[in-house]
Parts: sequence; structure tokens; C-alpha cells
Amino acid sequence: MVRAREAAKQDQLRARHRLSKFLLRSGQRPAVGTKAWTEIYMVWVRQLRFPQVAQESTRLDYLHEVEHMGERIKRLEQAIAEAVKQASPAMQEVICGLQALRGVAQISAVTIVSELGAISRFASARQFDGLQRHGAQRGLQRPTNPARSITKTGNAHLRRIVVEAAWSYRLRPGVGPALRKRQQGVPEEIKEIAWKAQNRLHKRYCRLAAAGKDQRKIITAVARELLGFVWAIGVKAETTVQQRMVA
Repeated sequence: MVRAREAAKQDQLRARHRLSKFLLRSGQRPAVGTKAWTEIYMVWVRQLRFPQVAQESTRLDYLHEVEHMGERIKRLEQAIAEAVKQASPAMQEVICGLQALRGVAQISAVTIVSELGAISRFASARQFDGLQRHGAQRGLQRPTNPARSITKTGNAHLRRIVVEAAWSYRLRPGVGPALRKRQQGVPEEIKEIAWKAQNRLHKRYCRLAAAGKDQRKIITAVARELLGFVWAIGVKAETTVQQRMVA
């Protein structure tokens, strides 16, 4: 279901591109300050009317496809939420714990868990395939450049999620309303790991930025280090469940 949702998101992006390009070609632009794909934007698109039948039919067809993709994603997200409720205690604990990290909400956490399985089976985050530096998997000497790209031979789904989450660490450490809500009920040990991640990864971002590194390479370096915190939280959460079962 996670991969089905990812495919749906890609289809939604293509559908949105088709509609937006059509409107631009037709000389239709929303009011200044209106952000694309917000509810206000969609109301504007729905209220548009073209005098020519061909243009109006095209608008309706593109609009219907965008709305259909949105409904499809909602259905899949609801199904994922229901599947999480039926998951094992260990998986639920890891999903809940990962959401204590900045940039990792439920869908991201579920994606990480579904792609990795039991995180404790890895001796360290370095064993996550496809997310090490080039050469690291072959036992070569560690590159001197800390912001070199990660390999692209491993799990592309995991890589995408972690890179997306890494962008949030360019911001100063803090706990906003959404993150505070996700951290409710999370053990203090995991919250401490998540807070350590914010401070460490933000400092790393700033340090590499000050050195003049390309931003994409900076995010790649941050994403690679973020995996260490993902591993630490995953192992901690799984261990906590095992201790409960023994007790």
C-alpha cells in the first residue's frame, strides 16, 4: 500500500502538471498570492469557464483527473492507517517512535518500516543498502569529502523518504505543534534521540553550507547521518517491546 500511494502521488503530480500547463497556455492565471493546489486555487479552477467547447472539455477532463488522484491518495492513506492498527506491537512502536523525528510523519515512518522490516536486524545504520557513500560498500577508504553523494543501487523508496525528511533540518531546532502532537506518548529516551538529531543535523547543515557546499550534497550528507538516528530509534523501540513481553 505504501508503494501504491507513492505511485498515486506520482500520478497526481503528472495530472497537476497537465492541468497547470493547459491553463498557462490558455492565458488563465489565478489571483496574485494564490498558492497552487490549495483549496482556494481549486475553487478558482472549478469556476473557470471557456467559451470554446474543446477547451472547456479539456479543462473538465484534466480537473477530473486531478480530483480523482486526490481521492485515490486519501483512500490509500486511510487504508495505511488501518493497516498500522493491525500491525504487530513492535512495528507500531517503531512507527510511533520514528514520528518523534523532525520531518517524519506517519506515512514517512510507515514507509521506512515497511522498506526496512525489523531495524534491529541491522548491526548499524551503515548496513542500510544504497545509503552509504560511494565506495563504502566495497570496503574502500572513507572519502575525504563529507558531502559526497550516496549510492543509488539500493532502496530508492527509503532513500527518497530520508532525503525529503533531511530538508527540515536546515531549520533551527524546535518543537512545533505538529511535532509536539506526534511525540505525545513517545518514551523520553526516544524524544532525547530525536532532539539530539535536530541539534546535530542542523549544525552539520550549517557547517557544510558555510563551507560553500552545494545544497543538494548537503542534504544528502544530512540524510545519510539521519539514518543513524532512524536506526537508533528503531532499535530502542523494538527493544522496549521485547522487554515488555518478557516482563
